[in-house]
Amino acid sequence: MKLGVISLGCDKATVDTEALVARLVGHGARVAPALDDADVILVNTCGFIDAAKGESIEALLEAARYKTEGRCRAVVAVGCLVARYGDALKAELPEVDYFYGFKDLPALVPRLVADGLLDAADGHPGLRHYLGTAPHVRYLKISEGCDHTCAFCAIPLMRGLHRSRPLEELVREAQELERGGAREINLVAQDLGHYGRDVPGGPRLPELLRALLGGTGVAWYRCLYVYSAGITPELVALLAREPRLAPYLDMPIQHATERMLAAMRRPERPDTIRARVRGLRDAVPDLALRTTVLVGFPGETEADHQALLEFLDELQFDRVGAFAYSAQEGTRAAALPDDVPEAVKRERLAAVLELQRAISAERLQRLVGREVDVLVDGPSHPEDPAGSVAVGRTVWQADDVDGCAYLTGPAAPAAGRFVRARVVEALDYDLVAEPVA
Repeated sequence: MKLGVISLGCDKATVDTEALVARLVGHGARVAPALDDADVILVNTCGFIDAAKGESIEALLEAARYKTEGRCRAVVAVGCLVARYGDALKAELPEVDYFYGFKDLPALVPRLVADGLLDAADGHPGLRHYLGTAPHVRYLKISEGCDHTCAFCAIPLMRGLHRSRPLEELVREAQELERGGAREINLVAQDLGHYGRDVPGGPRLPELLRALLGGTGVAWYRCLYVYSAGITPELVALLAREPRLAPYLDMPIQHATERMLAAMRRPERPDTIRARVRGLRDAVPDLALRTTVLVGFPGETEADHQALLEFLDELQFDRVGAFAYSAQEGTRAAALPDDVPEAVKRERLAAVLELQRAISAERLQRLVGREVDVLVDGPSHPEDPAGSVAVGRTVWQADDVDGCAYLTGPAAPAAGRFVRARVVEALDYDLVAEPVA
């Protein structure tokens, strides 16, 4: 069976896709180079916000077209959208042959075997099948689900409550990723700081990090998405002293006023966020801090919005992901009147992004003249800055969500290689660097 793959949504979903593809490959499937050459097309859907839902449905319809325009015999839908709306999707999309939510997913392979689309024998390929262009940047999902009750979020409805993966299993997977060429491993979960809390007496995030560092030689480990309550003194001390732990934290705050944080059912408050940021920067002076904020939540006033802008200007996060609120069925916020007009949401979102553009440019300027290590991701593109031959990232730039570092030089170094370089220019979100001897 030739397998086509469309993977949508977050990095955690990408990990799910890779694991499922590995199972299919173990039963004789081969990943097709293009969708029109696939016998079966797998679509991992996203159901997080309305735009993602629409993208997922379009992807399913696109995959179904290959049943008439290509050689496709079946379309398989999995993932978050199926977990929430499986019955409705079955009724509305007869073009799709299989729908499997998270609870039903173990039955997918036996069904494909029974229908003659897969071999019965399991070859156990072991290493997760990588879907990207190069294997040097990988993601390790350390837990599933979420125990937080944020009013706007449907993740617990789709993925259930928090469940930590065993430490030994995670170390083995990291070792497999390293053998496959990983130079950077990004730890992902709905909240990394919750790791181990569901296992009485079990290891927590610092113990996991020490085990990963001791069990592998991976150059960079990066922590993505840690609620402030999970940033313990032990974790901060590890970040300060371990050179293979990227000086980088993604700490979502969502808003900056007492009333909005309470309405969103967020566990943090402005003063605790301030204290956390100060403590982190005191302990890890080189730390890059990323956060996410949500504008246009029900009841947000212009005063709330201005307070958010002032808060972001005060704390000077290195990176900010900003989103406009959209009601999600089944969440607590869906029962509230969506009383911020769409045009106002767009204006407020634009204001946050413009403020952060200036903050990012100013903070990156501090790196000009400094020698840094750049992990090369690939060759540069025609639209990239003049003279650049390769695109990579410093330790303060996360894959896919942050800016990049453009390398100059006569020839492009290979993807996955570390290059020592001097930063010669800072742009709004990116850096330009020249290799040094």
